Amino acid sequence: IGLSPRISEAGVADYIALLKPRVMSLVVFTALVGLVIAPGHFHPVLAITSILCIAVGGGAAGALNMCYEHDSDALMSRTANRPSPRGRILPGEALAFGLTLAFFSVMTLGILVNWLAGALLAFTIFFYVVIYTMWLKRWT
Repeated sequence: IGLSPRISEAGVADYIALLKPRVMSLVVFTALVGLVIAPGHFHPVLAITSILCIAVGGGAAGALNMCYEHDSDALMSRTANRPSPRGRILPGEALAFGLTLAFFSVMTLGILVNWLAGALLAFTIFFYVVIYTMWLKRWT
């Protein structure tokens, strides 16, 4: 059996689609509103770092969601053209991409801002992927 490595057909646009930018924009907007209405003052660098880490964490959750749902996404017309069901990004590639983004977003937020914020981001990613994607979405 000749095994040769698969050359990915994915482009930058496919990886951006994997992040679910529309969902990520809602997460970023919510975080930005929270920063604006929070009491006290924030250092601008910490605020920007927080928003970026939250955006990347939201994208990581989207990538992990698509990794898990690549089979069911292929069956629905709304999601059939996503990179994973089309075969441009394999589920393992989406998993590695999502886990890498999740790890670095949580660690960066924890180290540069504070560990409570990092832990909340980690819990949010976990909740979206495990509770929502793997459990609630299948029921509803």
